[in-house]
Amino acid sequence: MQNNQEFIDLSIELAKKWQNRASKLISSSDKAFHKKMNRMFLHPDGKALLIELMDQSFRSSLKGKVANQIVFLLSKHSISDFFTTLEKVLLLFFKYFGQLLPFFSVPLFVKQIRDDTKNVVIKGEEGVFNSHLIKRKKENTIVNVNLIGEVVLGEIEADERIEKYLKALQNPNITYISIKISTIYSQINVLDFENTVEELVKRLSVIYSCAKKYTYITKNGVTSNKFINLDMEEYKDLAITVEVFKRTLQKDEFKDFYGGIVLQAYLPDSFVWMEDLNSFAKDRVKNGGHPIKIRIVKGANMEMEATEASQKCWEMVTYTDKSDTDSNYKRMVQFALTKENAPFVHIGTASHNLFELAYATILSEKNNVREYHSIEMLEGMSESARYAICELSKDVITYAPTASKDQFINAVAYLVRRLDENTGEDNFIRHSFGLQVDSKDWEQQKKLFLKSFENEKSSFVGVKRSQNRLEEEWDNFQNSSYDTNTYKSEADTDFVLENNRIWANNIISKYKANANSKHNIVPVVVENKELVDNRNIKIVLDKSQLSQNIISGKFANATSDDLENAIKVAKDDTDGWRDLSHKQRHKTLKQVANNVRKRRDNLIGIAGAEVGKVFTESDVEVSEAVDFLEFYPYSVDYFEKYKNLEFKAKGVGVIVPPWNFPIAIALGGIAATLASGNTAIIKPSSASVLCA
Repeated sequence: MQNNQEFIDLSIELAKKWQNRASKLISSSDKAFHKKMNRMFLHPDGKALLIELMDQSFRSSLKGKVANQIVFLLSKHSISDFFTTLEKVLLLFFKYFGQLLPFFSVPLFVKQIRDDTKNVVIKGEEGVFNSHLIKRKKENTIVNVNLIGEVVLGEIEADERIEKYLKALQNPNITYISIKISTIYSQINVLDFENTVEELVKRLSVIYSCAKKYTYITKNGVTSNKFINLDMEEYKDLAITVEVFKRTLQKDEFKDFYGGIVLQAYLPDSFVWMEDLNSFAKDRVKNGGHPIKIRIVKGANMEMEATEASQKCWEMVTYTDKSDTDSNYKRMVQFALTKENAPFVHIGTASHNLFELAYATILSEKNNVREYHSIEMLEGMSESARYAICELSKDVITYAPTASKDQFINAVAYLVRRLDENTGEDNFIRHSFGLQVDSKDWEQQKKLFLKSFENEKSSFVGVKRSQNRLEEEWDNFQNSSYDTNTYKSEADTDFVLENNRIWANNIISKYKANANSKHNIVPVVVENKELVDNRNIKIVLDKSQLSQNIISGKFANATSDDLENAIKVAKDDTDGWRDLSHKQRHKTLKQVANNVRKRRDNLIGIAGAEVGKVFTESDVEVSEAVDFLEFYPYSVDYFEKYKNLEFKAKGVGVIVPPWNFPIAIALGGIAATLASGNTAIIKPSSASVLCA
């Protein structure tokens, strides 16, 4: 095994050497930065104010609104001892006078933030930025440039981003850039996987071609294309990014292209993706192609993944225990830095944890694959450590986010994420400011490093999200609010998962009509009688194929007599719904909820054909409909425990949902009415059924 005690001991010794040297190399500016960061850890209220100021204040382009929000937050929080005396004075000045002169105070406030963060987010104005790149080049340091920008919302913006990448590649001082697929295409859709990949391959090919055109000479004297690193933040982009990366490199024109991709160790399936990319790279080299590179990072945006999982009722795609992330990081490093794999997949280990970087360095040296391994660190976050590593071991690639003044709102979002993620209790970087070998913090970090080796033996590897719509069984579902006397929201469909995409394609096959499709007339239903005769027959055009006038269905239109009869039947309640106990009604609604779960695909297909609603929006409607059917009777259960409340049905409820929410509002209205012991009729605005 590669992670034997000898390698571990050597790694700890190397980390000690780096840290001891870093403590001697620390500059006055580093000391000031370390002092500020340590003050923040001692004053969590200051961190809260800082994050809220940066996260909330700059969302508007109107300076008056920005000033108003800053003043609100300064009034909400006390001005912590985290800030220096000068900073406190400036904040107090803004609190009392900032709103009076927003056109003066807000730019000054932004300038102060940009100046304070200029070492971690490099100013993007041409002169300043090029000076920084030239400085790094003299140090023999490669800079991985990240032109900060969020997910694009439209194609004009996507084209602008591509132009920025092309312009950057023409800059002789830039040799290495990171890009995300979400910044070059605004219509990424996992349900349209193939077309999305094809379009992204076209766009990435333009960028790769530019990188091939504007070559540079490496420090080894070799002419190379400028390096493009495919980055990502969201799990939903992972499969598409990998596929786009492989397909672009498979094109004949890029056979000799040197490109890279990021994998995140906090995803338990990243190791599986690494194995896949390793096989791809070996085949590529075997056929005369160039090796690839993988940049291994620990995480990207856990808070966002946690928020999405919570909203959608999904399993977390990431590890929730940092020790598992650390174990997977080592697992990936150990797999990569072998003689069998490293020549085909070069590896960049990105971290500020000196133990992790030392371990990867020892592995690369002992396995004689040092030339295929690089150490990578965030620009400006730990300069003394970077200098120590460069001096004692090897050069470091720096990851340098950059933003000009007009893009600084995106830089603020980046800073908030980095600040929140990198200052977690177990994170090495939190304890690295002023860290000393053999101190309490040092020993704690060493303990966590050692723990992850033992944890590696049992930590999970693979896809954590197991939802599979192709294999669900709802007939005997016993986890309803009726069964458990608790309420749990229904999970939406995760279309990132391949089986769920196949399930979605099956819906298209079933419900996408053509000119030869036969359609039975859907009847009006009153008192369990299907009524068609002597009623107007309406034709529904397939809203997803309007230009072709394809018919998706036909229905009988209810008459005024049908409506009168439905109301009478509901009022008479011949089935005795009002006389049932609440438990009996709850049991029936449970069965309805299970039927809705079972027929999710049918509901999505009909909504797509009848009102043109896209699958992702109809899917959440089905989940909401199930929630209504589960929650309303559960709520009555909850209130029935109060002895001073009397429950009595009011009569007949009429549900007339809008056309654009044909599932959730319709079933929600029925569920609320029936759960409270009333009877109901429904008249959908674009369908045929009128029930009682």
